[in-house]
Amino acid sequence: MRQCFNITLVTPEGERTITAGSDQHIWEAAAAAGVRLPAMCHMGHCLTCAGKLEGPGEFDQSDARQYLPQDRAAGYILLCTAKPRSDLRIRTHRQRAMRRFRLDAGLPAPYAGV
Repeated sequence: MRQCFNITLVTPEGERTITAGSDQHIWEAAAAAGVRLPAMCHMGHCLTCAGKLEGPGEFDQSDARQYLPQDRAAGYILLCTAKPRSDLRIRTHRQRAMRRFRLDAGLPAPYAGV
């Protein structure tokens, strides 16, 4: 059964709240609502779409090609492959921060030199 959740995106241009279905990637829901977010591979590998949770919430990251338990523990979310399982508040445009986090933790960080 499909459920819908409110996703508040804290972007450099301000906050936008969108609705995303439990079967829908957050990035796609944002695009459908007219919110432009960064993305490159759309496979959960390059980290370009990275966001960071601001508060509690659940999401399914199983579509990501490379999402690590350490990423979840640090509050990072890959918007191109994440499906909501609750209402969420997410700060977008966190790709540099997530890459830095991964480098500091000795984890793979694609495009960290970019």
